[in-house]
Amino acid sequence: MLSDEPVAVHNAPMRAGENLTAYTIGYEGMTIEAFIASLRAQRIAHLVDIREVALSRKKGFSKTALSEHLERVGIRYSHVRALGCPKPIRDQYRVDGNWGRYSRAFGAYLESQTAVLRELIRTMQAERCSLMCFEADYTLCHRSLVAHELGGIIVHLTARGPVREETVAVA
Repeated sequence: MLSDEPVAVHNAPMRAGENLTAYTIGYEGMTIEAFIASLRAQRIAHLVDIREVALSRKKGFSKTALSEHLERVGIRYSHVRALGCPKPIRDQYRVDGNWGRYSRAFGAYLESQTAVLRELIRTMQAERCSLMCFEADYTLCHRSLVAHELGGIIVHLTARGPVREETVAVA
């Protein structure tokens, strides 16, 4: 059983460095038009969908429909299932609502995704990308954990505008 004590998400972050800016966005509560407007306002060239399953009950946000909407406005789309939160971790969070436990479990899972994270860093160094998931509150979404794993600057695109944070370098 996982402990309730808060600990670092990952002991050896990828830390792409200060030159990397990771954008994140959640589509909860947004129309497809507002979502795309937010991406365009930040000149996002590539949306990286990090939901484990790229389906949505919300019109326009399932993989095929979303990629078609984005293509029409010149934004690339890719789905990186490996960076989605595994179902057992999501299910446990639904049961206990314990964000610290969720973060630790997802952090442990991310340790097995080093190659995928390195590829994501290369992609983000080549073009302005945003990580996408569902939740409006980035502080309670795994996309923030992925972004922190990358290091550098994080810009969360929210309904109230962008929120910038810098990751703390680990010595």
